[in-house]
Amino acid sequence: MPISLAGLVPEFASSLENLIAKCKDKGYEMRPNNGLRTPLAQAKLWRQSRSIEEITAKIDEFKSQGALFLANCIATAGPQHGDHATNAPPGFSWHQWGEAMDCFWVLDGKAEWSTTKQVDGANAYHVFADIGSSLGLTPGGHWPKFKDWPHVQLSKHDSPAAEKSLIEIDDAMKKKFDLKR
Repeated sequence: MPISLAGLVPEFASSLENLIAKCKDKGYEMRPNNGLRTPLAQAKLWRQSRSIEEITAKIDEFKSQGALFLANCIATAGPQHGDHATNAPPGFSWHQWGEAMDCFWVLDGKAEWSTTKQVDGANAYHVFADIGSSLGLTPGGHWPKFKDWPHVQLSKHDSPAAEKSLIEIDDAMKKKFDLKR
């Protein structure tokens, strides 16, 4: 069962549905699998490829600048191990703002993660990125460095930090996700 697009910014959800439909029209089924993500979930992804020194430094940086909610998300995420998944600490990914989605390619009823495998002369992730760009979205597969082929977002900016201060990000995340309010 595909995940819900609930929680996404309506303009982005509409564009995403259009993108998925256009991919399907070309013969490539793309299925949403990771949309709105909490800051705690983002912290877990961010922590998984970092040393304790890097983690402690980020917590200290956030605390020193008054971003206590985000610092706490990183601290409470606990030890994580695995491959590098994201450059964005909590609050700094468009996933927390409802403006990003990761999708996977469904091929013969199975998730296909290869960005080089071709069917009918094309790779679905490349088709997804090209169509996403044509719709005014920003696909992670077109980023100059860390290529994130399953990712697409509404904003042209890499991070909300291009538009908001750390305190504004912390306040917005606390308001949106802190269940203790």
